[in-house]
Amino acid sequence: MNEATLSGASHLKLVALTATGMNNIDFDYTNSHGIQVKNVAGYSTNAVAQHTFALLFYVLHRLAYYDNYVKSGAYCTNPGFSHFDEKFSELDGKTWGIVGMGAIGQRVASIAEAFGCHVIYYSTSGNHTEDAYERVDFDTLLTTSDIVSVHAPLTEQTEHLMNAAAFAKMKHSAIFINVGRGPIVVEADLADALEQGTIAAAGLDVLSVEPMREDNPLRRIKDSERLVITPHIAWAAVETRKRLMEIILQQVKEFFERR
Repeated sequence: MNEATLSGASHLKLVALTATGMNNIDFDYTNSHGIQVKNVAGYSTNAVAQHTFALLFYVLHRLAYYDNYVKSGAYCTNPGFSHFDEKFSELDGKTWGIVGMGAIGQRVASIAEAFGCHVIYYSTSGNHTEDAYERVDFDTLLTTSDIVSVHAPLTEQTEHLMNAAAFAKMKHSAIFINVGRGPIVVEADLADALEQGTIAAAGLDVLSVEPMREDNPLRRIKDSERLVITPHIAWAAVETRKRLMEIILQQVKEFFERR
């Protein structure tokens, strides 16, 4: 939403975003032309937090391997009732590092605590303090966390925050989750980190360019036990989409009522 796309819309008074993030708005242009911009905050908190754990458990519990083991017929010839060749761990006692302690980050933190995790967080702006959890610097979060999850917006401070240097500081056993914004991650560096065993696994719902480009380096990794990617659906639970449209409808009604 910038001059190139809006300059012909001479009667435009309101842009109603069906999202929370507003990095696709040129506010210099909209403000100078009297165009109001509304986003929808908080509508997807529960859904995104839920998807965070869906991604985590898929790789943590090696579900791709075990599902394939059963469906391949191998379990039918197993000598015993159980098969656990691929190791997995409890969350209890693990350290969960959160990048971006907003509403979604806080919801993830509360759920992680319920599983017995020690929660720490890094404020990407440097201004946010959440007294319920331990705030640490970025290096401490990377070096001590067993799980690192990103719930931050795309800003100058967060763009390419997760790069080769960051992944190199993480535990080899660590799992990385990104449900924030794709450009927070240098995808070539993440692909290298997964291929080289710098980190154990990753779960992503966002990419630097969406839809995914054919030349995205993450396409090199076909191993679903190491990398799972969903097509930006963390926000898209049925109830969440309904809530989103109800909020937007109310915003449009209020806009016209004030005119």
